[in-house]
Amino acid sequence: MQSYVIHLIRHGAVDETLKGRYIGSTDVDLSKTGRENLVLIRETAGYPTVQKVYSSPLQRCLQSCEIIFPGMDINNISNFSECDFGDWEGKSAQELAGNPLFGQWLQNSDKTPPPGGESGKAFASRVGRGFERLVEKMSAEGITEAGVVTHGGVIMTILAMYGLPQAPSYQWRMDNGYGFSVRVNPFLWMREKVVEVYDTCPAAPDRT
Repeated sequence: MQSYVIHLIRHGAVDETLKGRYIGSTDVDLSKTGRENLVLIRETAGYPTVQKVYSSPLQRCLQSCEIIFPGMDINNISNFSECDFGDWEGKSAQELAGNPLFGQWLQNSDKTPPPGGESGKAFASRVGRGFERLVEKMSAEGITEAGVVTHGGVIMTILAMYGLPQAPSYQWRMDNGYGFSVRVNPFLWMREKVVEVYDTCPAAPDRT
């Protein structure tokens, strides 16, 4: 039975995140440093060769795709957009520190969404639907290896929900331009809805 490989890669750096601001649905560009670092990773570590590229529709991901997978068509998946932080978009934790709702959100984002934003539970449900549809689409189209350029929160959520070994989302953190490669075994997927996380992306250097 044919298995499928998906490389989940976090977009390059943006200035706003480096300043400690919550940037979810806000559509910002890659920073100059973000672009340069992606080129450096591509030229030194190398990104995998894939049959198809999928992306969050936000510019920082689309621009990253052009560097990571130059010359390839980009297929947008709206469900892979970052979490919407509502009224807290563009604000830092310091600016929100005195807000009681912010404290409640930090303690339990599943139940407490930002004002005008998305709860952790709603975000995970949206991302999960997108990932399951992606697996179905790859199977239907015969795509055996694909690249997905999206946001850190999206990748951590996917791996916390479906990844083996099982681990909470915070253990799947990754730097900009990096991510994880997963293998979808159709038998395991149909039976348990799990995927094997088998390497980092770019792949870890061979230490043998």
